[in-house]
Amino acid sequence: MLILLPPSETKRDGGTDDRLDLSSLSFPTLKTRRAELVRAVRALGRDAAASAVALRVSPELAAVESSRNRRVTLSPTMPALDRYTGVVFDALDAVTLTPDARAFAFAHVAVHSALFGPVMAEDRIPAYRLSHDSRVPALAPPAPGLHGALAPVSSRGALDTTGAIPLKKHWAAGVSAALAAHPGLLLDFRSEGYVTLGPVNTRSNSSFLRVSTLGADGERRALNHFNKHAKGELTRALVEAGHDFETAEDLLAWAGPAGFDLRLSAPAELTLTV
Repeated sequence: MLILLPPSETKRDGGTDDRLDLSSLSFPTLKTRRAELVRAVRALGRDAAASAVALRVSPELAAVESSRNRRVTLSPTMPALDRYTGVVFDALDAVTLTPDARAFAFAHVAVHSALFGPVMAEDRIPAYRLSHDSRVPALAPPAPGLHGALAPVSSRGALDTTGAIPLKKHWAAGVSAALAAHPGLLLDFRSEGYVTLGPVNTRSNSSFLRVSTLGADGERRALNHFNKHAKGELTRALVEAGHDFETAEDLLAWAGPAGFDLRLSAPAELTLTV
């Protein structure tokens, strides 16, 4: 069983002196794509103004995040499970997991990073800033005669953010193939934006999770903030239970007694009502 989580925009700084090693990351078929994007993001990090546009952040935040991205190959690393903060990961609260639950998470939880693609919870990564909808100028095809230059340059000498390749074009085929090759049940807890970076609709034995609430009028409504919190809580319960479910039906049989209103709502789709 693989639980695939979305990442968060916010991340902890720090870690150990072990630097980023792309060869050590899970899903090794993605190594070339990872290397290309890391190079592009480092190039982007040299230009705070272009970073603000590409990352969709304020100029003040871009100054911080561009520094992170520029140093992504030199920065300390820590397990992905510990790197991310935000609503999903606050609810998961990995730091308080027992050693057994943490070991289960390392073996069965992955996070879909916009920069690295899917990584297992134990994979060591640095702090960075990149989202599923970021447009990295260094990924734009080089103009004729540039012979593979990393990025186009505007007339003012800054990185040109026009013409950049969407990350879904960079990632989708490779990530979909990597996830299709992973054995067992795949529980897709990603947001729809991250699903576009690697759809699993052609994969058998996978289930996409939706989170809803039941209104007073009996209508189900999708949630946002509490969507993320519920995914974190369910992930924590799953790693604490330590069951390597083989099918969605096995998961559903466990969910009710465990206190979760989880139902099959469509083929390859589960709905958690909170």
